[in-house]
Amino acid sequence: MSTLPLVYHASYSQLALPSNHRFPISKYHALYNYLLSQGIATPSQFISPTKADFEYLAALHDQSYVKGFISGELDSKLMRRIGFPWSEHLVERSLYSVAGTALTCKLAIKHGCALHLSGGYHHAHQHFGSGYCIFNDLALAAVHSLQIDNIETVLIFDCDVHQGDGTATMMATQEQIITSSIHCQQNFPSRKQISDYDIELSRGTSDKDYLETVKQTLSYLIRLHKPDLIIYDAGVDIHTDDNLGYFDVSTDGIRERDNEVIRQAKMAKIPIACVIGGGYSKDMAKLSLLHSQLFSAANNIWQSTGSSS
Repeated sequence: MSTLPLVYHASYSQLALPSNHRFPISKYHALYNYLLSQGIATPSQFISPTKADFEYLAALHDQSYVKGFISGELDSKLMRRIGFPWSEHLVERSLYSVAGTALTCKLAIKHGCALHLSGGYHHAHQHFGSGYCIFNDLALAAVHSLQIDNIETVLIFDCDVHQGDGTATMMATQEQIITSSIHCQQNFPSRKQISDYDIELSRGTSDKDYLETVKQTLSYLIRLHKPDLIIYDAGVDIHTDDNLGYFDVSTDGIRERDNEVIRQAKMAKIPIACVIGGGYSKDMAKLSLLHSQLFSAANNIWQSTGSSS
């Protein structure tokens, strides 16, 4: 494949939420349109996932939790913890999005790099969802990827501003999966879990310190663990203007971070699967620009170095 594989499904933004809801559900479709309108992507690059089935989800999540959510019979307290009202559209988009990250990993392994216009649902735990996350696509995709030939170690490199607490708990006994979370210490979730590598930064952390932390952490993890696949959560809620962030990272800082992560993976000849993660601005044009930094970075490195396949 001479162009970068991109994974997207129209269901990602097909969810009706109250006008005052904090989650910008329209961002996925807005990003899709933005990438096309700015010439960052072409229609031929997009690949649609099929829905995740019960067996795939129940490989890590509690069966009763999976059944309860899909059927709409989940306890109301558990739904409130997730943060979305239940609907059939919520089920649809969740199943497609979870499968989308697995597909992104498969494409990355085949082509060297692939990106998902969703994903990063790292607050989902085995028995419950939290923080707008229902099923943990990162954990599920990592475990699923171990079934692919020559994939023996997977690194989940989470740069969302919030700790990947669900990923930490779900992967705690998975020795072949390395979890790393670089996040704001004084932010959701209030009760942090234990990843293999947790790097907690203070509120107000700006470009220089943040970028140096990302650079050194990823370099160290690559040298130490020599992963066969990197799953990168490129959350833009690190941005200085994000509604739920608390860091002071600029738009240029996000671009530099994404360039650095993809460059290191490419230099080490490690396939990298990217998901867009968090980003909570209500300004869709601005949010699309921020998320597009990941795709521009991947394009630049892809075009300058070519495919590794």
